[in-house]
Amino acid sequence: MINVLIFIILLIIAAVIVVKLTFAVLRWMAMNAVVGLILLGVLNYLGIAHIEINLINFLIVAVGGILGVFLLLFLSYL
Repeated sequence: MINVLIFIILLIIAAVIVVKLTFAVLRWMAMNAVVGLILLGVLNYLGIAHIEINLINFLIVAVGGILGVFLLLFLSYL
């Protein structure tokens, strides 16, 4: 009986840790995507780059963030 209770307590602690880490990673990815999209908008507005925002470019920037913007910028100059 005590073994089951200890197992349940450890399982709950592990679940809480996994949920906290998941939300931390998702928050970091969301902030990176927002900063990347703002940077792409500013670069397009200033005329430094002429990268259209279509679905593929949007996904590259949303997943890659700032590095995704630099990748698209590099590819646009090729």
